[in-house]
Amino acid sequence: MLAAKAEAVADPRAAAATAGSWRARAKINLYLHITGRRADGYHCLDSLVVFADLGDEIEVEANDGLRFSIAGPFAPGLPTDESNLVWQAATALSRAAGIKARASIRLRKNLPVAAGLGGGSADAAAALLALRALWHLPMDDRALHELAAGLGADVPVCLSTRPSLISGIGHDVIPAPPLPPFALVLVNPMQALSTAAVFKQVKQPIKSSQPWRETPDKGQSLAQCLDLRRNDLEPAARHLAPVVGEVITTLENLPGCCLARMSGSGATCFGVFDDLARAEAAADILTGARTDWWVRASAVVGATEGFER
Repeated sequence: MLAAKAEAVADPRAAAATAGSWRARAKINLYLHITGRRADGYHCLDSLVVFADLGDEIEVEANDGLRFSIAGPFAPGLPTDESNLVWQAATALSRAAGIKARASIRLRKNLPVAAGLGGGSADAAAALLALRALWHLPMDDRALHELAAGLGADVPVCLSTRPSLISGIGHDVIPAPPLPPFALVLVNPMQALSTAAVFKQVKQPIKSSQPWRETPDKGQSLAQCLDLRRNDLEPAARHLAPVVGEVITTLENLPGCCLARMSGSGATCFGVFDDLARAEAAADILTGARTDWWVRASAVVGATEGFER
């Protein structure tokens, strides 16, 4: 079993003793606003990101060269060469450290692919953390973040599992204000959506957006705060994959669901629930009704830290 988990960016010397296995947690965009588009074509975003208590697993160990393999329910069809982001992360880290990449990397792919859960980016981030520890590299968090930014927009935020606010093209990451405890039901209709294709389909004018600053309290629930915001990629995703709308409606009709929305570029959608027990009960109902969909209930990592009702 792959047991050791990467909860946050850690000092490599402290992490060295547990460098064997690292969790690459699913990333959920509770809202996602497009705030502009740069001259180079990249979209600027504003998003509140949290991480589910489930994900892929990365295992590393010493080896004479670089080896990479993938297993798990969503492994078929995934490349294990330099086109994979995990391989790119390993080679980028070794180049930055001025050493040869010597490691055996095994990825267990538990999350659907092209699903709006940041799976590939989370895998790359976990690989960076695991290899920094395995190779005992004296690379601090800032340097690792800069390296991660060169791999892709989502990789830096996936270095930590704390609720975070992202802006710019995704590289600007700051901790989010404290969030109350809540749980999620994640649903993927087993239809992949290309992030590039979804962004290409975005045609609506830029809407005004309000960055997340509040800490929900007794007067306003988390769902009420989220309901004031949106996912600007959802209309494009619905056009490319109409089943997204069906998933959201199904989630909304589950008992205890406070809000339903698409995550990232889809097609995974989520329902917000007050606690894990309600989320698990709802997931059981949906699993029985839609055996063709991927359905998981999960707690949210770090959602209760520092929160006072």
